[in-house]
Amino acid sequence: MTNNPAGLTGPLAHLDNTPPEIVPAIHTFAMRFTSTPRGARLARHLTAVRLDAWGVPYGTDDHDAIVLIVAELTANAVLHGNVPGRDFHLRLHMRAEPGSATVRVEVTDTRGERVPPRPGDARPAVPAGDETGRGLLLVAALAAHWGWHPRPDGPGKTVWAEREVPAGPVGP
Repeated sequence: MTNNPAGLTGPLAHLDNTPPEIVPAIHTFAMRFTSTPRGARLARHLTAVRLDAWGVPYGTDDHDAIVLIVAELTANAVLHGNVPGRDFHLRLHMRAEPGSATVRVEVTDTRGERVPPRPGDARPAVPAGDETGRGLLLVAALAAHWGWHPRPDGPGKTVWAEREVPAGPVGP
């Protein structure tokens, strides 16, 4: 028995006559980081590298926006979701369709007793001179959608954001 009845060859041979232009490309990157500023920096750096490899090049508005979303969500995980001795988890997921792609950023922390963020919380609630407190406002401005859900495997929460990007070449 063969899974290639049409005799296709090459990297799409296993897809049984599905044209490559309608096959969604799915990429995922997931890693656990220490709940420290250094961990947040490393998450931001690895996100930048991964996005470039997936076809969202350095220096583009979409690349910079997604990296900034990661920076804000990981900083919040370090500052507000930190439980001593526990890490935060970053997951990037890119789903490409013809003409567009969606990048989803998920940051999971282990602090469960704090009130989770709500999309309505994305408004400046700090005095004008303060340098902190506007992270969710930036995320809301840069993402098409964002929200949160309880962590399924223990205490904590996952804050997520999605941004649509033009579909280009999607690498490994």
